[in-house]
Parts: sequence; structure tokens; C-alpha cells
Amino acid sequence: MNTDKSLPPILYIDDEQDNLTVFYSAFRRNFKVYLGNSAQEGMEIMKKHSVHLVLADQRMPEMTGIEFLEKVKLEYPDCIRMVLTGFTDVEAIIQAINKGRVYRYITKPWSKDDLKITIDHALETYELKQQNRKLFTDLEEANLTLEKKVIERTKKIETQRREITDSIQYASRIQSALLPEKEELDKHL
Repeated sequence: MNTDKSLPPILYIDDEQDNLTVFYSAFRRNFKVYLGNSAQEGMEIMKKHSVHLVLADQRMPEMTGIEFLEKVKLEYPDCIRMVLTGFTDVEAIIQAINKGRVYRYITKPWSKDDLKITIDHALETYELKQQNRKLFTDLEEANLTLEKKVIERTKKIETQRREITDSIQYASRIQSALLPEKEELDKHL
């Protein structure tokens, strides 16, 4: 397996070793490729490694690709999911979309160039989701900070208002105490 940390990590699950070998040979330079020959092995890999994209063969002995991707969706909802199959099964396509929320349903044999483009687009989608999540988190933090500042400033303004009101009332009391009543002034004028 490729150990370059800068390459996007993807996982391919297929029960046929030849398919795994061909896939790895085709994409090892472009992606950090993890391979598994069963759904169980795929879940073990995902527990150990951060994977951005999972591709699963539809027809596997223990669990179908759609069933596997449904589990992936529950445990790793951000991970992009794709199904590869050599069979055209409309019911499987519907299940893949409805249950596994797959990004693409790809038929075998696949073209390296076409699949590379599809994987690139899927990884762009993954990155956009991550960026959106970060922006949303940053926005929430900014809103909390802003709310705290508004509360602090509101308290400060209220304190200043009270101080001004108290000063006006104090000045009024001093004025009342020092100055004669209006009627008294009118008599002298």
C-alpha cells in the first residue's frame, strides 16, 4: 500500500483478488489506496485509517456492497460511497441510492480514466463538505463571540446610563437644595 500521507485515502473492497490488484496498480500513484477482500476487512481498515472514499463491489459472499456501504454510512457518514458491479440490477441500483446513499453506481469493466475522473469528483465533494463543516463551525464560534460582546456592551451601556441618570438626579437635588424655589425667585424679579 502507498504510504504517502499527501494522497487522498480511498478504500476498495472486492472479493476477487485480481480486481484488487488491477485497481491498486491503476490508482496507487494518485491515491493512498487501501484494499480489502471482504466487508469485515473493510470495516477493520476504516477503524484504523481515515478514509475519504469507499468503493465496494456489489456481489460479495458475506455481505453485498450496498449492505456494506449502508454500514459505512451509519458509522462514517462523511465518507463518500460508490458501488462497482459487473451486473446491471435495477433493484440493486435503487437500494444503493436509497439505503447506502451512494455517490455513483459504476459498472465493470471500468475505464481507468473515467473512474479516475469520478473518484476525483467524489473527493472534491468530500473536501467541499469538510470545508462547509469548518466554515459552519467557524461561523457558530464567531456568532457566540459576537453574542458575548453584545451582552458585555449592553451591560456597559446600561451601567453608563444608570451613572448618567444618577448624576442628573444628584445634580437636580443639589440644584433644588441650593437654589430658592421658583416662586421665591419670581418675587425678587
